[in-house]
Amino acid sequence: MQYVFRKAIVPLAGLLLIAGELICEGEKTRRGINMDSKQSYTNRLAREKSPYLLQHQHNPVDWFAWGDEAFNKARADKKIIFLSIGYSTCHWCHVMERESFEDPKLASFLNQHFVSIKVDREERPDVDKIYMTAVQAMGQGGGWPLNVFLTSDLKPFYGGTYWPPESKYGRPSFLQVLEHIVELWQERPGDITKTSLEFHEKLTEHTAVDGTDSRSLSPALLRDAARQFKDEYDSQYGGFGGAPKFPRPAQPSFILRQAVRHDDKNGIEMVLNTCEHMARGGMYDQLGGGFSRYSVDAMWLVPHFEKMLYDNAQLVQLYLDAWLVSGDRAKADVARDIIRYVLRDMTHQGGGFFSAEDADSEGKEGKFYCWTNEELQKLLTPNEFKLAVHYFGVTEKGNFVDHSDPHPLPNQNILYVAHPKLSDSEKPVLQSAKQKMFAARAGRVRPHLDDNVLASWNGLMLGAIARAAAVLDDPGFLTAAEKNAAFIRSKLWDEPSRTLFHRWRDGERDQVQLLDAYSNTLDGMLYLYEATLNPKHLEFARAVAESMIEKFYDAKNGGFWQSAGADDLILRIKDDYDGAEPSGNSMAVLALLRLAAITDNPAYKNPAEKTLKLFGGRLQRMPRAVPFLLQGLDFLLEEPRRAVIAGDFNLPETQALIQAAHAIYQPNRVILGTIGPVEDFAKTLPLHNGKPTIYVCTGSACQPPTIDPDQVKRLLK
Repeated sequence: MQYVFRKAIVPLAGLLLIAGELICEGEKTRRGINMDSKQSYTNRLAREKSPYLLQHQHNPVDWFAWGDEAFNKARADKKIIFLSIGYSTCHWCHVMERESFEDPKLASFLNQHFVSIKVDREERPDVDKIYMTAVQAMGQGGGWPLNVFLTSDLKPFYGGTYWPPESKYGRPSFLQVLEHIVELWQERPGDITKTSLEFHEKLTEHTAVDGTDSRSLSPALLRDAARQFKDEYDSQYGGFGGAPKFPRPAQPSFILRQAVRHDDKNGIEMVLNTCEHMARGGMYDQLGGGFSRYSVDAMWLVPHFEKMLYDNAQLVQLYLDAWLVSGDRAKADVARDIIRYVLRDMTHQGGGFFSAEDADSEGKEGKFYCWTNEELQKLLTPNEFKLAVHYFGVTEKGNFVDHSDPHPLPNQNILYVAHPKLSDSEKPVLQSAKQKMFAARAGRVRPHLDDNVLASWNGLMLGAIARAAAVLDDPGFLTAAEKNAAFIRSKLWDEPSRTLFHRWRDGERDQVQLLDAYSNTLDGMLYLYEATLNPKHLEFARAVAESMIEKFYDAKNGGFWQSAGADDLILRIKDDYDGAEPSGNSMAVLALLRLAAITDNPAYKNPAEKTLKLFGGRLQRMPRAVPFLLQGLDFLLEEPRRAVIAGDFNLPETQALIQAAHAIYQPNRVILGTIGPVEDFAKTLPLHNGKPTIYVCTGSACQPPTIDPDQVKRLLK
């Protein structure tokens, strides 16, 4: 496909030289822009709710939002569409805004020759997926900002990521790119149209999915995938692959599943060691909890400081797994601290979870998080200072270089655990120092908060907090999970039409229908049901599942479409890539299989199984691309254990049995009660001597019932 694109485009104007730069997923935003300088311009993005689009409302560029107004103007004026996609905590998006989109001269050129559209990839991941795939197929890498040139019928013919304001290092300036495109459109418009049609045809072929022989979906496939993942292990610093390092929790989570099942101590140690190194590194906020997006180096030291809700939700699940497997209390503490961070800094008063926090404050990346040796010496007592400097690896010169212009901050230190061993007498001294540092940091200018509330990311965090409430026996976490579920139902769910909307912000929800919203919310509600056994949560999970199948499932071929019949997309995609987040298909498969195990309803299991068969070729050829989908296959191939608890779910004795069922690492296990829309067999199981009772069952066979939480743990092992 790259060859077809280049063969068609390069002869037109030598555009092969216009290369895109790979901007790693998760780059952060540069804030501190002088808004006063931009107030003389206000464009139509001022009408939008997206934090990212609102950041561009005062650009001199005549921006449109994605929609018919822009499309109709491009057709009427016979202009090329310039599509720019980003998100509110994207560093290079805002670098390009400052350098190019705030430049009146460049904006004038854009306004004269193009119809310019801004898209928030958080609001429209379906739009982003199509054009990201296109740009990657052009050989231009990928990332944000994503800048694509389209014909008026929305078909792409060229694109890239960040372009600088001036030509350097053999790369053209953004204005030179624009001038090339205009020249081509004026002199050879037919060639551009022809190329866009040819490329669209190839893109359609590329995104199509072929099924596979179901016999190839075997345990051997899982073992081979685990071996491939383990081959990438960094034995020195933990993690899989080299710098830059992303946590990508689905990969170590899958390795841990296989390693525990096959008593692979080496695989278990890889995952536990990775968790330990990540939590000691600068990528982890040593004072406030929560992980940054990724580390630029191999040792997890220097982060890109933005914090994303979806990363932290998945990392809670990974650290809960690590705690259950290892018994290492430090792993549980990390999970707790992530959740405390989210509830403290990332939660709407109504219970919804916000999307992200920026990397920068006051125009400086990491300024909120970094320290100088001098600052700490003034803040702490001599004993606290001496210990904190040793423990956190603080030096006079620092370990982080600020590259901001024109006055970079000197001697900055990212906190990391350089020397973890503490005596009993040192622990309270360090705790006192950390409390003072956290309080002092709270007085700094905080990074920008992306206050979008997305159903998809909220579903991930809902599941993480609900499970943590049971695993860690924390009633406060359960209260937060219940509040979030209520927020989703009241703000994002329409009961009469059984519609789950994607985004809520500032009192309004959008009208977009996305698979991820349904699949992740289904997953989160199942975790909440398993933590409470409240049948209302299972009822809602069923409603979401049935609506998801109705709106997105391809009954003929299997698989779920990413969006529900949107007429503003040039093609429909069945996304299966488990990158920073699980794909909608991967999450739908595992969530439906869990729901089927609880309800014994083939209407949930059959779509999941057919979807796995559809993506069977992908599972075999490219397992690294689908680690979460592999977890779904693992669940399908092993008959899940069912912990059936008879008794009033409000009773303390019942809650003790729920916690016991959660206290064992058993990923292919479901927990259910005996009332509500559960399997018929569960409804027949009685109390034992009038007390809440648990039955551990596999298939149609159950172990002897017990009322003893310790016996529950033995049975589940």
